[in-house]
Amino acid sequence: MKFKNDGTANLQNKRRMLVFLLVFFAITLALIAKLGYIQLVKGNEYKKGAYEQWSKDVVINAKRGTIYDSKGKKLAVSVNANTVVCYPQDVRKGSSDRLTIEEETNDDEGNFITNFFNNLNKKITKGKQEELLQAQLEDLKSLDEIAQTLSEILEMDKDAVYKKITEKSKYNLLKKWITKEQVEKIREANIIGISIIDDNKRVYPYGNFAPYILGFTDIDQHGLYGVEATFDSYLTGVPGRVVVNTDGKGRDLPYGYNEYFESEDGYGIVLTIDETIQHFADKAAEEALANTQSKRVNIVLMEPETGDIIAMASKPDYDPNNPKENINPEIQKQWDNLPQDELIQNWYDMWRNSIVNDIYEPGSTFKPLVVAIALQENKTSPERTYFCDGYARQIKSANIKCWRYYNPHGQQTLAEVLQHSCNDAMVEIGLDIGAETFYNYLRALGFGEKSGIMLNGEEIGIVNHYKYMKDVNVATQSFGQGVSVTPLQLVTAISCLANDGNLMEPRIVKQLIDSEGNIIKNYEPVMRRNVFTEEVANMVIDMMGTVVEKGGAKAAAISGYRVGGKTGTAQKAIPGGYAPAGTYISSFVGVAPTDDPKVVCLMTLDEPQGTYYGSIIAAPVVGQLIEETLKYMEIEPKYSEQEIGAMKAASIEVPDVTNMTIAEASKTLQKLKLQHNVTIDVEEDAIVKDQFPQPGTKVTKNSIITLILN
Repeated sequence: MKFKNDGTANLQNKRRMLVFLLVFFAITLALIAKLGYIQLVKGNEYKKGAYEQWSKDVVINAKRGTIYDSKGKKLAVSVNANTVVCYPQDVRKGSSDRLTIEEETNDDEGNFITNFFNNLNKKITKGKQEELLQAQLEDLKSLDEIAQTLSEILEMDKDAVYKKITEKSKYNLLKKWITKEQVEKIREANIIGISIIDDNKRVYPYGNFAPYILGFTDIDQHGLYGVEATFDSYLTGVPGRVVVNTDGKGRDLPYGYNEYFESEDGYGIVLTIDETIQHFADKAAEEALANTQSKRVNIVLMEPETGDIIAMASKPDYDPNNPKENINPEIQKQWDNLPQDELIQNWYDMWRNSIVNDIYEPGSTFKPLVVAIALQENKTSPERTYFCDGYARQIKSANIKCWRYYNPHGQQTLAEVLQHSCNDAMVEIGLDIGAETFYNYLRALGFGEKSGIMLNGEEIGIVNHYKYMKDVNVATQSFGQGVSVTPLQLVTAISCLANDGNLMEPRIVKQLIDSEGNIIKNYEPVMRRNVFTEEVANMVIDMMGTVVEKGGAKAAAISGYRVGGKTGTAQKAIPGGYAPAGTYISSFVGVAPTDDPKVVCLMTLDEPQGTYYGSIIAAPVVGQLIEETLKYMEIEPKYSEQEIGAMKAASIEVPDVTNMTIAEASKTLQKLKLQHNVTIDVEEDAIVKDQFPQPGTKVTKNSIITLILN
């Protein structure tokens, strides 16, 4: 019986052992499965988390490419700046709030008190442990105190700072481009998890210089307008990184492993504009804006042979260094009180490049193109005459009359039609051309399509299809009404005449270069198509010369250079018709020298107050601007015998005023009855580094000497 009991006991023991082994085996399998899951499925995630705990990844911003003018002057540069960033996890570890934070963590992580005492030498007494702990805690600030300190130094809202330093993210930007004083204060505060990193800030050295070409960038250095936007991918570059080993508090380990990924600077771009000529245009537009109280003044200068934009000025403008501020303090005060939606709309309006983005009816500046079309199609000739009785009697459905209907021009040659700007004769020419041919030529000249310029938001204009045109539409279109163009389209089309009938694509960028100055890409001039024969183009340019010599644009004449041109004073089109009487867009387009055109200049004035005739308020400005430009370009003047005689009678030798202060130079020129202008606004002790015309040049009384300042 005893033997039987022993057998039963052994059997029970074996069963227990089997159960134990099964449980042990199941647990082992579970652990193996869990370990496999951790290693194979979650391994990368945990590895990444561990890596983030003992490393710090700092972004190194690439240096944005420089923008140069055609002569290599820097128009937009990136300069070194300091930016403050935070690592929220490290900030929390370095704050007194760490006690609370770590008590809330799981048992595997432990809490701050336990970790602290475990790291102390076991020989230290409990009292000494508490003393050291208290000393450490006294050196720590709470998160609220850290936010307060940072907000005071950085001049930021405390709540915004607190949110950034407590967010569950690895890295947050606090503030970009802080001052040197703020850098020093941040370093003195010595807050764990707060770092100052090297950054780049976009700077435009000339202020509100060519902003509609350059554009500007946002706070993250992304181009928003102008070439900053269209060439953003080239200018941006590739950011780099520094990966640094850190301790538990986020501090760099002295012998840790650091990994450096170098950034790649962006490409620079070379523009077609010339900084000096751009200053000429800016100054001319600024003065015209002040003198006429226009809503806007536009000036664009093109080199007809290449299509290069050598200057593009539009006033009022803005400073790309502060693109959300109006440069007029009085207007800015009004903006400060506007609702957000209205303020944003005002920004968009201010940033809009009206030379490229806005359309208008060109009026009489369109007439040379219509004459060229008629000549090309043999619908007229220089010998043909036209009779003006004051009314376009061919059109029965509308009362179209010449601007001088009260004293008709009578019999006139084709050249005199342009000189007189006779609408009556232009209607006859337009009807002879016909709607379909007219339409085809306008499209060939680039109207109704984008020009190809490398700027965003270009308008295509309005050109009515010939199928929908009646005689009255052809008639009004022949004198520049009923067709809408951008200023850029018009100056490009007139440049076609100045370039032997070849239409060029407007060019604003010449080259892409790397940081060493090596050329990455050339943007060569592009001829889009031939529109007119050389004979026809030269004939019309010569006729435009007679407009300045004998017609309504005498104010554009300049000594030594034969200028061709055409004035325009057009009613301003508005939705549903035309603006009330007295609301005009005045303009003048000039070409010089007519025997070998080097520059075409268009000026438009939107709603000038007082005198509004283009012949009075635009022609003289363009004439002076062309003179300054041609002399700067060192185009040799060709004086007529009459001009030579006048110069001999009242010639003045230009003095050398280089290396003088602007005040001294001004007095020197004034004594000789010479005027001057400067390329930038400066203090009176600024030094003259160059001048145009050069010393020794013979000029007439009241000639303008351009001073280039250092």
